[in-house]
Amino acid sequence: MTFTQTNDPTIREIVQAFQSLNVDDQLALFWFIYKEMGNSVTPAAPGASTVSTDIAEGLFNQVKELSHEEQLQLQRDLINKADNQYTRMYGSMSETTKLLFWYRLAQGMENATIIPMPPNYQLSSQSQELLNRIKQIDFEQQITLFRDYVAPMGAEPKAGAEI
Repeated sequence: MTFTQTNDPTIREIVQAFQSLNVDDQLALFWFIYKEMGNSVTPAAPGASTVSTDIAEGLFNQVKELSHEEQLQLQRDLINKADNQYTRMYGSMSETTKLLFWYRLAQGMENATIIPMPPNYQLSSQSQELLNRIKQIDFEQQITLFRDYVAPMGAEPKAGAEI
């Protein structure tokens, strides 16, 4: 799995700080980012194509059929790079498609087809600090940050018969 990480030191630093949070704090922060900036970070993310949208939608449709507990575990598995059929499907997607998939998960959380955030959930102070930093960078940097964050998640796709 190859992806091109940005050379921007600010973005690299924020991505590393994001990745250093525990898994549930990462998921919560991603949710709060969506809530705060979801209208600007839309499926119209630069480079999105109909094919990317269809692929992201295909995996999303499989995930929404899982129980809420399985949905949460899948999100944790993506971050932890666990190796299973869903994380391998995710691992085979482009960076833009991965971003679209997380966007669809957030939309699903909003309408409760995906396990929603617990009511009155409060971000940890470290997560809140990161959210504030992310809100201060410009839109293009935010998109790059989110791509660099979601790109390495998931597992390596396997060759033909191994799937």
